[in-house]
Amino acid sequence: MADAIALSVLILTWVLTGWLVEHPPKSRPSVTVLMAQYRRDWLRQFVTRSPRIFDANIIDSLRQSTAFFASASMIAIGGGVALIGNVSTLEGLAHDLTLEAAGVRVELKIILVLLFLANALLKFVWSHRLFGYCAILMAAVPNDVSDPLAYPRAAQAAAINITAAKSFNRGLQAIYFALAAITWLLGPWALLAATGITCIVLLRREFASASRQVMLAR
Repeated sequence: MADAIALSVLILTWVLTGWLVEHPPKSRPSVTVLMAQYRRDWLRQFVTRSPRIFDANIIDSLRQSTAFFASASMIAIGGGVALIGNVSTLEGLAHDLTLEAAGVRVELKIILVLLFLANALLKFVWSHRLFGYCAILMAAVPNDVSDPLAYPRAAQAAAINITAAKSFNRGLQAIYFALAAITWLLGPWALLAATGITCIVLLRREFASASRQVMLAR
């Protein structure tokens, strides 16, 4: 029963935290929402910037970040699958940690971690592709500022950029909760504590961090 409650709290916290970050109160925008506006401002400035090498470097950096996290997620998933395949190692781990009475098999607890990592991988891969789309849309923005397509194309690029960033943030959140899910090996109470800490860390960074104050400064 305790395991079921802890698992439900973890999943519910993951879903609600992600929703709150992307749909915060208007009176207190999150870092994610603030950055979305900065991305729109960036692509508006992009129209009149010449040359546009700086913007291309930014997109390249963003794609490299998503590729790095996607690769890291794949490696972690491979390690977890290998661990599940080695039953004797899992049994030894359970014995060392005295988890025999935990109520849920160790394999299932590791599978939960793998599910979060798989979710993160899919988000990072999609984010990487969207940043690629954004690069193409940026290349399609006319160099002539007076061209009627200049700002509409820039706005399209900004919208794709924001969507890519959302997928990247969701991937990062999945990794945070994957780390929390690992503590289930120590029992349901450890999972509940880790879930609470993870939620606090994420919400603090989105709503009460120093970087947020810098973004709000005028």
